Amino acid sequence: MARAVAHGWPKAMIEEASAARAARVDTGAETVVGVNKYRLADEQPVDILEVDNARVREAQIARIKAVKAARDPAAVTAALDALRAGARGDANLLALAIDAARVRATLGEISAALEDAFGRYETTPSPVTGIYGAGLQDDPRWRSAGEGVAAVGRRLGRAPRLLVAKMGQDGHDRGANLVASAFTDLGFQVVSGPLFQTPKEAADLAIAEDVDAVGASSLAAGHKTLIPELIGHLRAAGRSDIKVIAGGVIPAQDYEFLRAAGVQAIFGPGTNLADAACDVLRLLGHNSPPDTAEAAE
Repeated sequence: MARAVAHGWPKAMIEEASAARAARVDTGAETVVGVNKYRLADEQPVDILEVDNARVREAQIARIKAVKAARDPAAVTAALDALRAGARGDANLLALAIDAARVRATLGEISAALEDAFGRYETTPSPVTGIYGAGLQDDPRWRSAGEGVAAVGRRLGRAPRLLVAKMGQDGHDRGANLVASAFTDLGFQVVSGPLFQTPKEAADLAIAEDVDAVGASSLAAGHKTLIPELIGHLRAAGRSDIKVIAGGVIPAQDYEFLRAAGVQAIFGPGTNLADAACDVLRLLGHNSPPDTAEAAE
């Protein structure tokens, strides 16, 4: 089993089951009350705690600066060097990390010392293909979306390209992988970005791959900080032509903020992916028939 996990077999099986179920939900073959059936005509907004990300970050930076100003720099350097050396050997890293913390080394500095020895964990999702699309072959919205992809491809001289980006410390990739799977089955050329990217890294990858759109997936409430920063990097690089769309668990109260920041489409939980694809194709200049896709909000 350990070998199977290392090669990603269980995760692939989970991804396939997820794609198959999503196809059943999107076609209505499987009912999810409140998502694809028995939806309220007027859904009341959910009260959420609003956190000023910028203010919290500035306060934390000020605290770290104060800690660094009051500590013994030589003791911190010695503790971090010991931790780094221990990571390259077989020392007790917990004990060495505690020693570093006691002389007021920051968590970032402790992590960086370990990274010097171990490197940084990276993983790039590998979405399954052929599962979601197989479940929607007879769906008229799906066929319309496929025709739209072909039409955009003829105009561009290549398949439309979409980067699915996961930024920040959000490691939940099921929804992003499902989107990547569905859009690949439709004929998009999909680039799945590695997990834990910074907005700058995501923007650089989008430019390097010459994508037409970036789909930013958010499940950890980083959307109001990470997505506007991504858009800023694209604009600074002269690539404001790359469309930015957002999906995931994003409160409806935040939609206008994201639109004002430059997000051109927002897809919340329960979005039908054929509808989402038609909306993306319209952003890319394809005039889908108005009855093939509904607003995803």
